[in-house]
Amino acid sequence: MNWLRKLMAGRYGVDQLSITLLIAYLPLSLGAQLASIKLLDFIALALLVVCYFRIFSRNTAKRREENRKFLVWWYPIKNWFSRKIYRIKDSKNHRYYKCPNCKQAVRVPKGKGKIRITCPQCKTGFFKRT
Repeated sequence: MNWLRKLMAGRYGVDQLSITLLIAYLPLSLGAQLASIKLLDFIALALLVVCYFRIFSRNTAKRREENRKFLVWWYPIKNWFSRKIYRIKDSKNHRYYKCPNCKQAVRVPKGKGKIRITCPQCKTGFFKRT
């Protein structure tokens, strides 16, 4: 294991963008093999080369900046999917409504009948059946 430590000394290593490139490589490569599309295979190979280039790069400042730009783009997408998954898991006990005034999402318990909901952001009251 000491040889690996020596090899990676001063190199950038693995980050979120490298992992994403590697994950994107796998289905593209598999799809290219199954469909026999050379262009798709070339794109998959290019993703793998870029991934390993980033991992073994010594220009850590530039790789860190690339990863930061990727995360600025990626986190809104990830958070949107996380909210949707949370709502699906929470749908057994709660309902979600949008405030008619400010469009803020409001979570209310299920099974309470027709209730008055007060928006926590703009304090607008509205009636909905839960």
